[in-house]
Amino acid sequence: MTRLKGSDLLALGFMTFALFLGAGNIIFPPSAGMAAGDNVWRAALGFLLTGVGLPLLTVVALARVGGGMDRLTAPLGKTAGLAFAVAVYLAIGPLFATPRTAVVSFEMGVAPFTGESGIALFTYSALYFVAVLFLALNPGKLVDSIGKFITPVLLAALLVLGGAALSMPAGPIGSTSQAYQTAPLVEGFLQGYLTMDTLGALVFGIVIATAIRDHGVEDAGLVTRYSVIAGIIAASGLAIVYLALFYLGATSQGIAGEAQNGVQILTAYVQHTFGTIGSLLLAVVITLACLTTAVGLLTACGEFFSRILPVSYRTVVLGLAAFSLLVANQGLTQLIAFSVPVLVGLYPLAIVLVALSLCDRLWLSSRRVFVPTMLVALLFGLIDGLGAAGFKSLVPSFIEHLPLSSQSLAWLLPVLVVLVLAVIVDRLAGRPAVAPA
Repeated sequence: MTRLKGSDLLALGFMTFALFLGAGNIIFPPSAGMAAGDNVWRAALGFLLTGVGLPLLTVVALARVGGGMDRLTAPLGKTAGLAFAVAVYLAIGPLFATPRTAVVSFEMGVAPFTGESGIALFTYSALYFVAVLFLALNPGKLVDSIGKFITPVLLAALLVLGGAALSMPAGPIGSTSQAYQTAPLVEGFLQGYLTMDTLGALVFGIVIATAIRDHGVEDAGLVTRYSVIAGIIAASGLAIVYLALFYLGATSQGIAGEAQNGVQILTAYVQHTFGTIGSLLLAVVITLACLTTAVGLLTACGEFFSRILPVSYRTVVLGLAAFSLLVANQGLTQLIAFSVPVLVGLYPLAIVLVALSLCDRLWLSSRRVFVPTMLVALLFGLIDGLGAAGFKSLVPSFIEHLPLSSQSLAWLLPVLVVLVLAVIVDRLAGRPAVAPA
């Protein structure tokens, strides 16, 4: 029975860390930290719940069922499970997350030196996706190419940036914005949505499992164990990065008080602390972080769509890369604005799915519990998504009176109520009859 060596397991954890550490992971914590001000650590805790805790639980849930989202959604039925999977893959793939990696890496790593012209963005993004394609077309080499070579360089650069943020802050912790004065933990929780890491974890599970099997590990128990260990390594690294970036943002109001996003905050800090060398360091960090995430996303989407469509993995990857290139050239502002309502709508479904899957041994019939609870999560996810998109006139008035509705968490109480009712019905109905062989 093949087992992974310690170095291979560490490389697997590094690969998992690099897959998760992308554009959103670096640009959103500084802006949230700056807005949180004196409440920075409570906001950071909320952010860690959705940016670290939920992705780790998702990796664990996927590892327990064998690494694929289709098994996670099996209690919903094939049609509903496939619809949810397609929505998630499109969101974290060609529609939002993959193009965002190219745009963010351009604006933070290249635009300061070349300007933000359309030609510069197109040239960079074309070269960027060529590099992504090169790695994605060789998925069996992900651990070697990312875990053993790219990630150590990325980690070294992040250690320098994080160490500087902690030891050489740009100033004292600033004031707290209105959004973070009343419920900083909840606000940080919602900001964690924007990283897309929980949705990413739903598709990275199969990438991690495949990388383990490519090293000759066939035992299902070992695949699960190694996946969980890789998830813990990645979660630990992400938590350290997030805390450092939150502190960086909270102490940068004096030099970047007018910044509109994390890109401008980070650029201002590294220029203030390191000068031109800092800008080059930031370019390396952002480009490597975005590149590794894009490879993981493209690989996962390629494997998924090549299974459900009559086309090869290579064809799917080439098509998705070309589409992502076109979307990337629409600009970062448009991407973020369009993605927020979709994420607000999808996240309740993802959270409920993972929670129910982790507790599957408590249900006599998973379908009895999953279907009604997920339907309520879907309904309220759609309502919250409409509200986030600016269509508040379409949102029923009673939603405003539900707990946490102003924080886009109106779904929480109804889901819990329906879950309790579903569990009662499940217990009363008893175990489903097993058809005779």
